[in-house]
Amino acid sequence: MRQLSQFNNELKLKGFNVFQIESDGAATRIYSRKDFYKICLTTGKSKIHYADRSFEQEGTILFFGNPHIPYSWETISTSYVGYTCLFSEGFFKTSERSESLPHSPLFKIGGTPILKIDEPQRLFLNTIFQRMIEEQKSDYAYKGDLMRNYINLIIHEALKLQPSEHFDQHKNAAARLTSVFLELLERQFPIESSDNPLRLRTAQDFAHHLHVHVNYLNRAVKEVTGKSTTTHITERIVSEAKALLQHTGWNIADIAYALGFEYTTYFNNFFKKLTGTNPKTLRLQEV
Repeated sequence: MRQLSQFNNELKLKGFNVFQIESDGAATRIYSRKDFYKICLTTGKSKIHYADRSFEQEGTILFFGNPHIPYSWETISTSYVGYTCLFSEGFFKTSERSESLPHSPLFKIGGTPILKIDEPQRLFLNTIFQRMIEEQKSDYAYKGDLMRNYINLIIHEALKLQPSEHFDQHKNAAARLTSVFLELLERQFPIESSDNPLRLRTAQDFAHHLHVHVNYLNRAVKEVTGKSTTTHITERIVSEAKALLQHTGWNIADIAYALGFEYTTYFNNFFKKLTGTNPKTLRLQEV
């Protein structure tokens, strides 16, 4: 297994990292970070499980990974080589006019993240990745701008290509969508500052973010877990509320705001309905 934790500090600092994939066939890549977008140019045979679909590919492919969509990557061939670029949305998006990456057809959940690459295209893309690796080592003052241009070039080249259609719609599509939902829900926690309140609080919020109809999301989550989407969200918010009440010195108004409640009274009523007690009483009991 290859862990990418060695790159975490550098990624946090710069917002990007580019590296070459060495030959290491028969490996299963489990990335330790899910906070970054990913573009991979790889040659070999592999099977990629992405949201509710699976892709089996042989030869050279260009893959686009979204940190909000869980996936796994099985290497089938004995040789697997190529390049990887990791970057944050904050690094890439420098203008409000820029299209948000999650809505790009290359990154969104309903899109196709894998493109088949022929030999001339592979050679051209190899050159781009090699230049990125070299520039990454340089002291050029505008290195970040240059990296963004290279990433843009790869994205635009990909948008001109025909997306791969060699995938299987698995019978466990509901399980994969539920996995996406649960990971997205969990990624909002823990809440570390009342200045950054909870953004996704309803089933409709999650459905909109995942580009699926709310009824489809509700059916999938209920089928797989036996609980409704709203129940999962509610239970997680209550769990976080208890943690904030027990382990922080925030006042209750700040906790309410951090959890997405416009008014403290709404939070108090919500908490009492779910726990049988009010936030202040719980905090005093813990003390």
